[in-house]
Amino acid sequence: MNHRFIRRAPPLKVVQKLAAKAILEGKLISEGDRVLIAVSGGKDSSVLAWALSILKRSLPFNYDLEALHISSDFCFCCQKGELMNSLESWGIGFTDLSVPIIGRLKEGRKMNCYWCSTQRRTELIRYAMERGFNKIALGHHLDDIIETFFMNMMNQGSLAAMPMVLKYRKYPLHLIRPLAYLEEQQVIACADELGILKTACTCPYGVNSLRRDARSKIAALTGNSSAVKRRILSSLLAGDLLHELD
Repeated sequence: MNHRFIRRAPPLKVVQKLAAKAILEGKLISEGDRVLIAVSGGKDSSVLAWALSILKRSLPFNYDLEALHISSDFCFCCQKGELMNSLESWGIGFTDLSVPIIGRLKEGRKMNCYWCSTQRRTELIRYAMERGFNKIALGHHLDDIIETFFMNMMNQGSLAAMPMVLKYRKYPLHLIRPLAYLEEQQVIACADELGILKTACTCPYGVNSLRRDARSKIAALTGNSSAVKRRILSSLLAGDLLHELD
């Protein structure tokens, strides 16, 4: 990918180019795939949905798209009407599933990001399996991947990353992250261009402290250089840390 093009191209073109590059190089989507997009109502998953709908016109294979939004019992900021209208305009079917995430906590337990994530992932898998989807697309981007790698290294002592593609052993499913080559600033620029940035939902629990700490350390290490962050991503790819089994 020509990085001079990335710097100069309009935000929508950048997202299309880099998402297509990730899909083709990572073999994230194939002919006949049924792809379920996990849409939170936030900028990342909304941009992902838009990109996958647009790329259906240019990628050399056919695939089906549907979006699932999981409504929780603690976050009510998602403007579902706006989300549904956007998805419909992009030709993507939409389902809203209510899940009592706090209601499932055992007595004495406190709400945390890990618990929420596992509950949402469980419901995504169940929904996909029941309806014949073979791919679940998540909106994580390059910065998310690098932050997770450093969090695992600093806090768990493991060289583990957030994979671009994860194949489940127990289920006939893959998790895919088509925005893996996109920096957060590029996703934000695209969301702004699409007019969805102002309606994006933000979790009231926010970014957890470990991720904030990792983000500040990465900023100090890289000077927020796009080139440096992309070299880190390239090293993870070279080490085959972005393709995993679970």
